[in-house]
Amino acid sequence: MLKKIIKYKKFVILVFITITLAGCAYSFTGSSVPNHLKTIAIPFAIDRSGSGEPNMADNFTSTLIEKFITDNSLAITDKAKSDALLDCTINSISESPNSIKSGESVSSIRLTINTRVVYKDFVMKKTIFEKNFSDYADYSNTGDVYTNRVNAITEAIDKLSDEILLAVVSDW
Repeated sequence: MLKKIIKYKKFVILVFITITLAGCAYSFTGSSVPNHLKTIAIPFAIDRSGSGEPNMADNFTSTLIEKFITDNSLAITDKAKSDALLDCTINSISESPNSIKSGESVSSIRLTINTRVVYKDFVMKKTIFEKNFSDYADYSNTGDVYTNRVNAITEAIDKLSDEILLAVVSDW
């Protein structure tokens, strides 16, 4: 009789553990892309920064599209065929001293790019988010300053693109 009770208790515990574990499923994808969205259009960014920086909007748009292609959460398509739209505007690019060396001369400059992004769901006819994104890169004020600055712009654009992609495809 005691063996039957022990066997029954083991069975009940096993069933309880199975039910508990089945109810605690967890997804590590972090995906927040609605299931009905399969494609996205990313038109050329508008540059309202007034910086006169040649090709900045084109480079920003190309980098952002490359990030989405690599991520593969949403397929890139043109606006007429897309389920969603990512509208980006570069609002400003600013530079400020980042580090000062002896004699009060600037040795490093922080370049910051500020953008406004609107993410629209065409299927449900609603705006998913409107957000400002800002990121920076530092560059040396010595040597080939022009090349250093161009590299800083590229780095800031890369960081911004990562942030925007993460905001679109993840709820972490």
